[in-house]
Amino acid sequence: MIYFDSDYMTGAHPLVIKRLNETNSLHTVGYGRDEFTAEARRMILDACGIDDGEVYFLEGGTQTNAVVIDRLLDHNDGVIATDTAHINVHEAGAIEATGHKVLALPNHDGKLRACDIRDYIADFYRDDTHHYMVRPAMVYISYPTELGTIYSRDELEAISSVCREADVPLYIDGARLAYGLAAEGADLSLKDIASLCDVFYIGGTKCGALFGEAVVTRRPELLPRFVSLIKLRGATLAKGRLLGVQFSTLFTDDLYCSIGRHAVALAMKLKSGFVKKGYRLYMDSPTNQQFFVMPNDKIDELREVASFELWGPKGDVETPVRFVTDWATTERDIDELIAAL
Repeated sequence: MIYFDSDYMTGAHPLVIKRLNETNSLHTVGYGRDEFTAEARRMILDACGIDDGEVYFLEGGTQTNAVVIDRLLDHNDGVIATDTAHINVHEAGAIEATGHKVLALPNHDGKLRACDIRDYIADFYRDDTHHYMVRPAMVYISYPTELGTIYSRDELEAISSVCREADVPLYIDGARLAYGLAAEGADLSLKDIASLCDVFYIGGTKCGALFGEAVVTRRPELLPRFVSLIKLRGATLAKGRLLGVQFSTLFTDDLYCSIGRHAVALAMKLKSGFVKKGYRLYMDSPTNQQFFVMPNDKIDELREVASFELWGPKGDVETPVRFVTDWATTERDIDELIAAL
């Protein structure tokens, strides 16, 4: 069996495991106050081109989104996102559970449009009854999106400009950031991401770490007493150095970006193989997530040798499917999959 269900099916990149083993017997203080975590913070801020910012480490994506959004919003505020956004579909109401409504706008290939954000905020304040409505007080996007698409520099600059005009923070979910940065046609760098949004996170769980996400902000004042809120939400890791060790490894010798390039290159080979076999794209993704439409009988046959996800409910005749590559995917995996088609 070859596996393409998601990008967190294996443990961690061998270099991460090696470094965890090397530091396993050391004694350090807890809760992220150790030297490894301090080093990881310095490395990340330097890579982001941030002189005066902050980095916080949490364990998982949903946890990170819930804690960050809860801090950025007042209790009766909402967050603008697409209807396909992870926080709107696949986080089991985690955002609503903290008292905040997800204000879902139509997606365009998985993305938000700056004009839609501007119109929504303007319409809110034009309504005489807006005092009794959920205020749109921040914007959430992901890079890449849930559909594997990416924002161009022009698109992100436009969204960033709207957010600054409206004085609402822009937050980027970077669960798969390594793959977005390495995507074919991508014209955004990590420094661009850091400068155009207010808070974002660098995903580790799906990008070579055992677990962990690094929240980065160039505006620490937006996250007052954030360490306290992380603790309140049960998200403080006592053995915090495990996060520091992993991220310092990922940001040594360009490993994080190398993982992204590896996965994307194999995803493009996978896409080419499917297209040559006559399968049509459900979404034209330049990242490590690839989406196709397959006849149900072919899905059943392929599942005898490969594991992958249906993208939504199974149709009567055909169904969208998703294949995902990561650091552990090999050329042989792709060759076997294409041969099995």
